[in-house]
Order: sequence, then structure tokens, then C-alpha cells
Amino acid sequence: MPAALKLVLLAAGGSSRMRGGDKLMEAVEGLPLIRRQAQAMLAAGLGPVAVTLPPDRPLRAAALAGLDVERLTIPDAASGMSASLKAAARWAEGAALLLAPADMPELTAEDFRALAAGHDGTRPRRGTAEDGTPGHPVLFPAPLLPLFAGLTGDDGARSILKAQPPLLVPLPGRHAVTDLDTPEDWAAWRAGCGGQPPHPRDI
Repeated sequence: MPAALKLVLLAAGGSSRMRGGDKLMEAVEGLPLIRRQAQAMLAAGLGPVAVTLPPDRPLRAAALAGLDVERLTIPDAASGMSASLKAAARWAEGAALLLAPADMPELTAEDFRALAAGHDGTRPRRGTAEDGTPGHPVLFPAPLLPLFAGLTGDDGARSILKAQPPLLVPLPGRHAVTDLDTPEDWAAWRAGCGGQPPHPRDI
């Protein structure tokens, strides 16, 4: 695995489907989700970690207190995922970049290590569910990061992954595809039914 790898937890979204709540402040194993997932990235031991943050969610920033993470405030976070991705790519310039949304509570340090294992810098790598459904995290080799500058709106890095098909890396169960966007998702997941999106989303 190339020595230069940086990790970014994407946590600048608006939580718009939580009807006034903040999904990243939901407690998982006694911790706010954003802190728990930042700790998982740090525990993976793969490289420096940064967290993207919106300018209007001070509790998210406070939840990261004491962690050795860089905070990337995204002034235009409301314009869509592309704003966070461009900031992440600028921060990671010269290194490979591992990205994961913060609202995926089943992702673990072991999952991040599994995705990075064997990375040779030649093509993206993308986590999947055990059944092969594409999900997250996604690892982009350093030569692809300049392409992030052309991303717009909320389409994420879909165009990059279409042009550069990733190597798919199966992760346990539905770790790679369980993201929780609504109060109903959280209730179902906590009841053991899984917080599964109707379709796999793109980063």
C-alpha cells in the first residue's frame, strides 16, 4: 500500500430528512455518530484524518473535541456534496484519498483497512455489501484528485467513478450500504431491521 494516504469523513450535510434532528449527533454505543466514525478512521491507522463540517452545526465540531483530526469547514456546504469533495481533494493533494460518509454507523476501522489493503495507486477501490451492492468507503488514487475540481452540485464523484471503474471490495454484511437518513431509518436500524437505502448512493 502506498505510504501516502489521507482519510476524510464527510460530515457537512444538512440532515434535511431528519425533520429538525441531526443524524450525526445520534448516539451509537454511547457516542455521537460523528465522533464514533471519526474515531474509527483514526483507529484504522492508515494516515491523517480530516472531517468536513458545515458552518452552522457547532455541536458537530464540539463532538470532535480532543480528536487528532483536521476540521475542514465547508462554507458552501448547502450547494451539494461536490463542495465537500473538492475541499477533501485539496486537503489530500499528493496522496490517495479515502472517503466515507459520516452517517454510516456500521463502518469500522477494519473496513477502512480492508479497503486500503492492496491499494497500488492505479485505480479506485470501492466497498460493497457482501452481496456485491456498491457502497462506501471509496478510495481514489492521487492522480485522480485533480478531477474533483470539476465536480458540481450534489452529483458527487459519480462521473469520476464512471470513467475510472473501481475495484470492488466486499465488506461484511451491509456495512458498506447502511446509511441512516430519517428518524424511521434510525428506529428500524436500532430495532435490528437495518437502515438500508432503497438504492445505493454515490459519493
